[in-house]
Amino acid sequence: MYPAEARYALDLSALQQENVVFVVARDEEGMAVACGAVVLQLEAGELKRMFVRPAYRAQGAAAKVLAKLEAESYRRGCRLLQLETGPYQTAALAFYQKHGFQLCGAFGDYPEHPLSVFMQKRLGDGVSLPVSGLR
Repeated sequence: MYPAEARYALDLSALQQENVVFVVARDEEGMAVACGAVVLQLEAGELKRMFVRPAYRAQGAAAKVLAKLEAESYRRGCRLLQLETGPYQTAALAFYQKHGFQLCGAFGDYPEHPLSVFMQKRLGDGVSLPVSGLR
């Protein structure tokens, strides 16, 4: 959906670092249906790699993954979650807004780019504990 200069994915080795929280949601048979990661840097974290298999979308898997990522990030001292996504990801944008993320400017090493949308969410004492049903 986006040209190479507007894609900022992590490779698998980057996801295996100590400062990365990676969560996988599985169905009753143990199949991975959703995942997400947060890369923690001091008191901020960047939400990366949120994905839900198409057949499982709009069923709560992404919300469970996000809740677990938020709770673990908060436990590790993170007080601000940030993310970069694209303007064509309309379902993702709506999901993030529904879960308290607000538009913001570019952060970190990201350049301002018309194919990037930046969002953030402050984490506070109201961060909920991970929900059950997520393995």
